[in-house]
Amino acid sequence: MSTPQKSLGHVVVTGGCGFLGHHIVNLIVERFPESRISVLDLRTTKNRNASPNVSYHDGDITNEESMLKLFGELKADVVIHTASPVAVGISNDLMFKVNVEGTRILLKAARESGVKAFVYTSSASVIFDNINELVNADETYPIIAGKEQPSYYTSTKAWGETAVLDANRTPLNPQFLTCSIRPAGIFGEGDVQLMPPMLGAYFRGQHRFQLGDNTNLFDFTYVGNVAHAHLLAAAALLHTARMYPTVPLDTERVDGEAFFVTNDQPVHFWDFARALWREAGDTMPVENVWVLPRDVMMPVGAILEWACWLIGRKPNITRDQVRYSCVRRYYNIDKAKRRLGYRPIVSLEEGIKRGAQEVLSREGPEWAWVKGGTAPPAKA
Repeated sequence: MSTPQKSLGHVVVTGGCGFLGHHIVNLIVERFPESRISVLDLRTTKNRNASPNVSYHDGDITNEESMLKLFGELKADVVIHTASPVAVGISNDLMFKVNVEGTRILLKAARESGVKAFVYTSSASVIFDNINELVNADETYPIIAGKEQPSYYTSTKAWGETAVLDANRTPLNPQFLTCSIRPAGIFGEGDVQLMPPMLGAYFRGQHRFQLGDNTNLFDFTYVGNVAHAHLLAAAALLHTARMYPTVPLDTERVDGEAFFVTNDQPVHFWDFARALWREAGDTMPVENVWVLPRDVMMPVGAILEWACWLIGRKPNITRDQVRYSCVRRYYNIDKAKRRLGYRPIVSLEEGIKRGAQEVLSREGPEWAWVKGGTAPPAKA
């Protein structure tokens, strides 16, 4: 019987005080107690782990000079790169600067400082064009970026992923190994983008309405499972590095590859929302819900977008919201199962309970809107 691995060496987690990042840090501390962890984030005042093996470094990943200096001092073995701005409320220039230029700077700093393994947090959306449905989609689907990709944020994540995978095992750096994790619909404790708006909709009474017929399967992924996948990927890359110059078979390779990660439990879109609302006290029977057909709501969304644009207000319903609520979008994770040994460690049901409990326990004016029946505050 083999001895469990106790260390990943020295791990740098970018965005390690963020939603996904701090879950990764906590899981490394729990699972690999002899690892040294350096957290790199713009601000490191929140979501801190008290372990003496964790150090915190304020820094801007788009500042090449400071990153080269920091990585030269840290001499890490692994980089897990989760740092990324939220997808809404920021400029395209900032998205590109962080997700593309920042990633390229980190790759350079990692290579030049002797990092062995680089794991990138991508997005399952990199193959989604906002129109065509994804049914059991896998890694053979092409990346959609640039003019064909309506979401600029998704384009920047795709370009970042391409840079990471292109950096794998190059002739000049044959021992620098990279891979990409593509999670779908992350939710859980610390979530700021998915669960709070859904719970806010419930407290505003919007749970009485349903966009579409709810026949569309959708993938959501508990954040702890996403963190688990990142650690499996890091461990696999380190194993491959130890085997150098032997190269794994193509059917076993992790380096240079992308992996979809989900809870492996596709669920009807509104069933997920209702499971979340039940945690907040919802008892409304499904038969009492007003169903708003997609074909009706798409033109309604277009009219509201135009009218609200004229008066400078945000529409209550947009075409993108209708599409998002009605599209089938779920993934095949067989590749992650075979090559990473990935299996979800927390079920969808348990993840919803954990996430809802944490979101509903938040206090302070910045979260009052969730339970206060008002819309989220506008970003400055």
